[in-house]
Amino acid sequence: MATIAKNIQEQHERINRACTQAGRAVQSVTLLVVSKTFPASAVQAAYEAGERRFGENYVQEGLDKIAELSALRQQLEWHLIGPLQSNKTRPVAENFDWVHSVDRLKTAQRLAEQRPAELPPLNVCLQVNISGEASKSGLLPAEVAALALAVSELPRLRLRGLMAIPEPAADFETQRQAHRALATLLTEVNQQLGLQMDSLSMGMSADLEAAVAEGATLVRVGSAIFGARQYG
Repeated sequence: MATIAKNIQEQHERINRACTQAGRAVQSVTLLVVSKTFPASAVQAAYEAGERRFGENYVQEGLDKIAELSALRQQLEWHLIGPLQSNKTRPVAENFDWVHSVDRLKTAQRLAEQRPAELPPLNVCLQVNISGEASKSGLLPAEVAALALAVSELPRLRLRGLMAIPEPAADFETQRQAHRALATLLTEVNQQLGLQMDSLSMGMSADLEAAVAEGATLVRVGSAIFGARQYG
């Protein structure tokens, strides 16, 4: 568990350096700790190291951790960053604080209908297939404005921004191109529709610096904190 704390500190140092190089305030970028496949005890260790925001890729795994760490519920912010099927929207609407992976109006409508009235609005990002990969979920850039407008008008939701998982690239400049495209799209949709989306969920362990250089506000880091995924 001491290793987790050390790794978290290193990721904050990475973010700080990237912000300095980009001329950005360190406070403008939030580290989202991604605990996919790791147990609630790993989340607990990250919490004890000072982290409060956690991302989960799988609905049931996330729900299990939220339940296991229920004593910390008021102190933790839970983000669903993986695919969301429309038949699983209710528990997500009832238990998570953010959903980064909305790419269909039906999903957004169900989240809005199922978000409990006593909870704050659910923060939502639209997932964009910014690299145009056939294997990736997400909206095409040309589809974003229409869905953003529709989601912005739904009750119990707060449209916060855009999310993408760009195609992996080895060099820094190629990494930046995809992140720049997402940032540009956010600006264009805001201006076109008069929206105030303020969040860019982009950048992971391998391309954090490129994402920060292009305006990321939420960087999703898992393997650089917890190590290799523990599948199976």
